[in-house]
Amino acid sequence: MDAKEKEYNEKFWHTTAHVFASALTQLYPNAKIAIGPAIEEGFHYDFDLDQALNPKDLERIESKMRYILSQKDKMIQKDISINEALKLFENNPYKIEMIRDLEIAGAEKISTYTTGNFTDMCKGPHLDSTGEIGAVKLMKSSAAYWKGSDKNKQLQRVYGISFKTQKELDDYILAKANAEANDHNKLGRELELFTTSDIIGQGLPLLMPKGARVIQLLQRFVEDEEEKRGYVITKTPIMAKSDLYKISGHWDHYKDGMFILGDENKDKEIFALRPMTCPFQFMIYKNSTKSYRDLPIRYAETSPLFRNESSGEMHGLIRVRQFTISEGHLIVAPEQLEDEFKGVVDLINYVTKTIGLDKGITYRFSKWNPAKKDKYIDNPDAWDHSQKALKKILDDLKIDYTEADGEAAFYGPKLDLQYKNVFGKEDTIITVQIDFALPERFDMTFIDKDGQKKRPYVIHRTSIGCYERTLALLIEKTGGNFPLWLAPEQIRVIPLSEKFVENAKPICEKLIQNGFRVKLDDKNETLGNKIRLAQKEKVPYALVLGQKEIEAGTVAVRDRAGKQEVMPLDAFIAKALKEVKERA
Repeated sequence: MDAKEKEYNEKFWHTTAHVFASALTQLYPNAKIAIGPAIEEGFHYDFDLDQALNPKDLERIESKMRYILSQKDKMIQKDISINEALKLFENNPYKIEMIRDLEIAGAEKISTYTTGNFTDMCKGPHLDSTGEIGAVKLMKSSAAYWKGSDKNKQLQRVYGISFKTQKELDDYILAKANAEANDHNKLGRELELFTTSDIIGQGLPLLMPKGARVIQLLQRFVEDEEEKRGYVITKTPIMAKSDLYKISGHWDHYKDGMFILGDENKDKEIFALRPMTCPFQFMIYKNSTKSYRDLPIRYAETSPLFRNESSGEMHGLIRVRQFTISEGHLIVAPEQLEDEFKGVVDLINYVTKTIGLDKGITYRFSKWNPAKKDKYIDNPDAWDHSQKALKKILDDLKIDYTEADGEAAFYGPKLDLQYKNVFGKEDTIITVQIDFALPERFDMTFIDKDGQKKRPYVIHRTSIGCYERTLALLIEKTGGNFPLWLAPEQIRVIPLSEKFVENAKPICEKLIQNGFRVKLDDKNETLGNKIRLAQKEKVPYALVLGQKEIEAGTVAVRDRAGKQEVMPLDAFIAKALKEVKERA
């Protein structure tokens, strides 16, 4: 979506929010409306009402909105004085509070918009007429605190969406239903890949055996590939004294996002759970003197990390408070920076293509914002040099990227790989960063060819990102139908009846000896029920064994799509081994 389209959608949905407020207050005159912004998809409106709205109530409001839209009212803007605004909204405490806030901020006029006989305070922008809106749907209701603070009164919030035509709305609702069916938060629980517990805490998912197996397979794949590319593995603590984070700058720039252990006013030593691994690996680098012959050094670690995300940001496996990442840091001589950065991008491209997440990735060149010096290491020359270096690398690689000011890490610019979940929400899944600041802060040096101490650069990178988030996106992309090499259960052996269970056991054993993850379904159930269960649990292959197969030395192979084929067991094993080897 380009900027022009985004701007139009915001006006479209903001105008619809006004139509909602008009319908609500006509049907419920005692409702006190608060705010109703456009959001990423549609709008929401917060209001105070002495009864909880149910689905039938939403249908009634929807019907009223359609009537208002049929009037094709103009959206009329007017500036009024503070006193006029206080008089106009005298029965609405939320609007009065907003007016007083604007007055304190120095405003002399209040902008209002009128639709038909409904007026709301709003700075806009809006459509010229509600006649452009052809279809509307109220999606759901929830609770929301006034101004987002749990110290304030809890209001009701209704979410809605609108389009120019009914067809666009119908297509959206269908796409939404499909997205909800593949939502990892729903499907991952149904497939028993992960669960959560209120007793354990928000943002702390429990990976069940199946989900843990998928992540184990991904981790082995990534670690093996990194080793082939010259990475050496480290193992570092999950916590450190505040001293380490003060050197790195995390204490000044990232403290609010960390879990602090101890009280700075009472304890001599304050610890914090690590939000990233870099300062730990830097201390490993500093353990001995390095020469130019030692560089580049490529450190890799499968790292549990901890970040104190706000409760409103939590979502299944996509945003959590404890997660595992394929973290790595390359310490390089300045002349090695470009080639090593390109090597990292090549590794990422290989990994994402192999696991099937390469399609849909977009690239973002994240730069600093010099106007917000408190957010970054204050070294304009170094920022300018490193951003020019990264731009040259990206242009040489012919990467199609967008630029984003203010999205850099506090110590350097970065390349972010962005990916959308099934609901269209974009997240950063992988990042590569150039760091000019921390080598100086940690006094990292190497002896160059001329015998002089030089300062290296650092490349921060992850090759697959957060494993939990990757699992979430794989669930959504595949609908839980993992490729054979990643499937937690690859093959289910199904005897036609109980009398063939003993014949099935040697087949299971042979499959296991060939490295497959196998389950024998020996339950006293009908064949149809057993096959349906295997399909429901997304098992790639079901091998059915009856009298004919035993006599012929074959198995009846049934894949997830329902395709059936009878073949010798050895032929199936060869076929499946090839599929695993090729990571098809």
